[in-house]
Parts: sequence; structure tokens; C-alpha cells
Amino acid sequence: MIKEDTLPFTGYQKFAIFILALTQFTVILDFMVMSPLGDMLMKSLSLQPSSFGLAVSAYAFSAGISGLLTAGFADRFDRKKLLVFFYIGFIIGTIFCGLAHSYVALIVARIITGLFGGVIGSISMAIITDLFVLQQRGRVMGFIQMGFGASQVLGIPISLYIANYWGWEAPFLMVAAIAIMTVVCIMIKLRPVTKHLAAQHDKSAFLHLWHTLAKKDYRIGFSATALLSIGGFMMMPFSSAFAINNLKVSMDQLPILFMVAGVSSLIIMPIVGKLSDSLDKFKIFAFASVWMMIMCVLYTNLGVTSFWVVIIFNILMMMGIMSRMVPSSALTSAVPETYDRGSFMSINSSLQQIAGGVAAAIAGMIVVQKDKASPLEHYDTVGYVIVVISILSIILMYRVSELIKKNTKIRAVTSNVI
Repeated sequence: MIKEDTLPFTGYQKFAIFILALTQFTVILDFMVMSPLGDMLMKSLSLQPSSFGLAVSAYAFSAGISGLLTAGFADRFDRKKLLVFFYIGFIIGTIFCGLAHSYVALIVARIITGLFGGVIGSISMAIITDLFVLQQRGRVMGFIQMGFGASQVLGIPISLYIANYWGWEAPFLMVAAIAIMTVVCIMIKLRPVTKHLAAQHDKSAFLHLWHTLAKKDYRIGFSATALLSIGGFMMMPFSSAFAINNLKVSMDQLPILFMVAGVSSLIIMPIVGKLSDSLDKFKIFAFASVWMMIMCVLYTNLGVTSFWVVIIFNILMMMGIMSRMVPSSALTSAVPETYDRGSFMSINSSLQQIAGGVAAAIAGMIVVQKDKASPLEHYDTVGYVIVVISILSIILMYRVSELIKKNTKIRAVTSNVI
């Protein structure tokens, strides 16, 4: 009998992991690159900070709405065709971002990009769940979510470099070029993903969405995802401002900080992924959550600090954050039945996007800055709020874990009877 931690991947599965990781890289980079390009964008388009904030949030909220609107249709088509359709829409939106020369055009382009890009993650998750058994998903999630680290290590520094030479539009065109090559590979090499179609029961897309939302077990998974996202996003909007104004990190040091954090996540994620397939996923999640809570409270209470100490803190925080993401994603992927996976993942992805917007809004109401050069005030309060939310996340993720164990036993008994 093959042990859980030694289940091998086929050559095709390795290709699927690579191509899905590349799609995640482009989508995440497109979203994250707005923040470091903020200064250039505001000067080029004469934007106030509030207007720039709206341009950033336009993507998140349109992505969340898109996921809800498409959730009822997500299980009614070949997942490969859905991925290609939305990825092409994402590419078009990203090209429009690179061609935008006014604030209104940029907002419209970000909305278009969000409408299509916000669904890609959920489609990818559904494909992963169809192609890989639960005992493999920890490692898969570890590699797929390396897109987050890769965007920091490679994407953001390269984007800033080419933006300095060719303007803020260039990074968007670069992302679009990579995405075009990726979608060609998907169309040529990725096989149709249609197993779920044989299990469909609902004739109406609306009924399918309603039935997915109505299931108590699924709502537990949705609630866990929403709380995780709120806790994970609260520090992000003000992380650079806190580093510069409170910790006294220089603008020249900031890219190094991004890069080191990204490298650490690239190293951590595959390790945690492998551990998640050989150990109890919930225990890893719970330990990582406690670790992250401690690091967040310590970090948000720092004053002027040596740059190397700031780097160490960021690595330690990244260990906690990334070590939560991998096992929680693997656990959540096991909640839906085959015929509900696409719809479940779409709703889940929407909640992640909307929760991120809510988290940024809550943090904005807590944090205060008297003037542009003043330190941020009440950032430590954000850390304490994250602790409370993380405790609730542990409770909900425990329920998800127990739910999966119960359903696994029921399926085993049913299959033995048959």
C-alpha cells in the first residue's frame, strides 16, 4: 500500500500543476503590481490617494461579484473551456490596463480584469480537485500558491524595473504577454475536464447556485474562507506605509523586503505542502495560526527597527501566513461533492475577494495618520483584531476538518456496501 506522503504525480499531473501555477502567477501579479506602481500612477494621472484606492478596490469587488454570478454555471461546462474563456477575458482586461491613459479608462479596465480574473482561481481549484486525490492536494496547493511568492520575488521587481524605463503601462503589457503564451499551452496541452458533468442534477443554473448555498456543510467552508481572508488581508494595505513611516525602512530597501518575503514563501510552501499530505492538515493549520498571531502582535507593536530585524520578522510572519494557506486550501477543497465543485469554488473565491475588500475597509477605519510624514497610529489594534479573527478561524477550520473525516467514513461505508 502506498503511504499518503509518497503518492507520486504522473507526467501529465506535473504539467497541470505547472500551467495552473503559471495562471495563478499572472493573475496575482496583475492584482499586486497596482500597489508598488501607485506613486507612478498617481503622478501620471494626477490622482488623489482616495481615487487610487478606488482603482485598487475596483478589481477586488468586481472579481467577487463575478464569482457569484458565474457560480451557478461553473459545473455545467468543461472546466478547461471555462478556464480558457475567462483567461482570455483577463488578458483583454490587462491589455486595456496597459492602454489606459485616463482615470476613467483605468477604472473600467480594472473592472473588466476583475470580472474575468476573479473566477480563474476558483476554476483552477476545481480542476485541481478533479485531477488530484486529497492525499496529493497539500503538495499541489503548495506549488500552485507559489505564484504569490513568485510575484514578489520576480514579478514586482521586474515590473518596477521596466516601469522605470517604459512607464507604468509596461508591467500590464508584460503580464498580458506571459498570459497569452500560457493560454496557448492550456488550449494545446490541457485535457478536457468533464467528469463532473455526468453527476449534474440541477436543470437551472440559478437552482444549482441556490442548492450550493443552501447546504449547511458548504456554509461552514464558506465561513471559514471568509474569516481567513479578512484576517489575512487586514495588514496588507498599510504594510508598506507602516514599514516606511514607523519602522523607518527606506524606499530603496522596500523592494528587498518584498523579495526576501517572496523567497521565503517559495521555500516554505512546498515544505508545508508535503507536510500537509503526511500529517494532520488541521493540526498544521492550528499551529501556523498561533504562530502567525504571535508574530503579528509583536510586529505591529514595533517602533523604529533595524532593517535586518524587520526582514527576520517578515520571514517569520510569512512562515505563519503561508503555513495556514496550504492546509486550509487543501481542507476546503474536500468539502464539496464532485457535481458542486465548480459552484462551490466560485462562491468561495468570491468570498475571498469580497472579504479582502472588507478587511481593507475595516483596517482603513482603524488606522490613522495625521499627515503624510507621520507614523501610523493604531496599527497595533489591527494586530489584535487579527488575533480574534484567527481564533474564530481555527474553530471553523476544526469543524471543516471533522466534517471531512465524517464524510470520508460515510463514503467508505457506502462504497463497501456497493
